Amino acid sequence: MNCLSSPETMSSSEIRLTQFAKRAGCAAKHPPGFLLPLLGLLPPVVDPNVLVGSSTADDAAVYRLSDDLALVLTTDFFTPIVDRPRDFGQVAAANALSDVYAMGGKPLAALSIVGFPDSLTAEVLAEILNGAADKTAQAGISIVGGHTIKSEEPIFGLAVVGTIHPQRVLANAGARPGDSLILTKPLGLGIISTAAKNGKDEASAIDEAIRVMTTLNRTAAEVLCGFEVHALTDVTGFGLLGHLRNMTAASGVTARIWADQVPVLPAARAYVAAGIAPGGTRANSKFLAEWVEYDPGVSHEEQLLLCDAQTSGGLLAAVPEGITAEVVQALSQAGTLASAVVGRIESEGNGHIAVTALR
Repeated sequence: MNCLSSPETMSSSEIRLTQFAKRAGCAAKHPPGFLLPLLGLLPPVVDPNVLVGSSTADDAAVYRLSDDLALVLTTDFFTPIVDRPRDFGQVAAANALSDVYAMGGKPLAALSIVGFPDSLTAEVLAEILNGAADKTAQAGISIVGGHTIKSEEPIFGLAVVGTIHPQRVLANAGARPGDSLILTKPLGLGIISTAAKNGKDEASAIDEAIRVMTTLNRTAAEVLCGFEVHALTDVTGFGLLGHLRNMTAASGVTARIWADQVPVLPAARAYVAAGIAPGGTRANSKFLAEWVEYDPGVSHEEQLLLCDAQTSGGLLAAVPEGITAEVVQALSQAGTLASAVVGRIESEGNGHIAVTALR
């Protein structure tokens, strides 16, 4: 049955949400080549209580209320990256919550952001909202309100408020030469979800991708906050190398990634070799050409994997080299999906990244 022909006759279980979206998940974001120059056109923030604003392209804003309390403010929304409405709600909620965890903060409450077409039933939206409520409950918070508009494509996400001590903010700036780079989830989510959307997920890998995307970064953040962490970000729409570039540029350093050490979902390797990759991934790769130098042994497919537009990806942390093994062990024991040392901060510099085939 073609879900576009008569959606009013179908239940939420029969709807394939991705067929209502031109672009899926965080791959629907405007590419960094568009967004980063745009930020330079905005007036500077002069309020001294803004501890983290837009100038470093960080994951969330941080606003100081007092000497021992600050708010973490973020919003994130996108079109469907998975077909089942409840899964979509869970993925979108986990993705939005991740921005608070990536600052070292604790989520406090959330608001829903909804764009919804007349061609879908209220039952479908109810499933999306209930999926999100399930995930925020897992984070220990509630969705306390929101706003809806009519739109041609389904859109869902959250605005999340969290709290943090002003002196314990983990920004993407602060990485130091010699730091190890640790990643807590595997890559390949954008490639696999694109394969599924286009009916080419021959390995049925989308279920594993959903498991990764709906896993909160709460545990990883709680572990990392127990150690000295110099910089922290999450890996979403700009890919591993794109978010690392934001970290290195904000920190005034250079970095090296060991391609063979980066965890990747197995099906993503097969799919990218077959030419499957979302437009957002290819846009990331194009933008990063000015920032990344690849070793001749790093294939074009490997480059795309490192640039793959993730949705609800893992955390990327810069930690002192001397505690790397202890941090990795703690993450592994806590049950994070990955706890891989994928590179290091090399030296002071202008944000450039070297990628080598082998460690």
